Amino acid sequence: MSTDFPGFPKAGFEFLDDLKENNTRDWFAENKARYRETLQDHLLDFIQAMVEPLAEITPHFVAVARRNGGSMFRIHRDVRFSKDKRPYKEHAACHFRHSLGRDAHAPGFYVHLATDEVLYGGGIWMPPSDTLYMIRRAIADRPKEWEKVLSDQAISDVFGEIGGDGLKRPPKGFSADEPHIKDLKRKTFFLMHRTTPKAAQRPEFLNEVVEGFKTAAPLMRFLCKAVDVPF
Repeated sequence: MSTDFPGFPKAGFEFLDDLKENNTRDWFAENKARYRETLQDHLLDFIQAMVEPLAEITPHFVAVARRNGGSMFRIHRDVRFSKDKRPYKEHAACHFRHSLGRDAHAPGFYVHLATDEVLYGGGIWMPPSDTLYMIRRAIADRPKEWEKVLSDQAISDVFGEIGGDGLKRPPKGFSADEPHIKDLKRKTFFLMHRTTPKAAQRPEFLNEVVEGFKTAAPLMRFLCKAVDVPF
């Protein structure tokens, strides 16, 4: 597969580095044009370049290149209930979510750009309790299907193990001697590959992400089946 996306410019990571030192509304207002030119516009180009490759992996996940309401996360932080009042995120990110999912808590593929690391992968982040129960029930009721995901060699090579914070005790309705109790305790399920900002600046980066998304497909397929949406 080829792509016209040239990679993210170094200037975008330099902007994020400066933002760490100047995370104020006044500084951002003075540098908003720089943010758009060095980072946001290129993230939109990346999202647009993902449209066709993503459709080849699955027609049910979407890439929407819009400044607001699309696949790109806002850089503004929600500080209403946080002690940390910094107004802006010090990273950039996009989330290719399921066409039936309305928010970031639906299954989705993810790309994260920061000055110290770049991440990409897929999964489901902190789903609501009813959705989480459906995933746990699927793991308990279809252990062989889950074991296929856990034993997938390509997943292991690219991502290592499935990640996600978990409970200290078995969740309600599940016993401690369940064969996959470690995973049943999870509140989040994801596969994430860590690389470097330098890697994201190469023209090959988009292809690497696409291949990573293909590799994560067995987990994404399992999650979609668990929550009763098509993959």
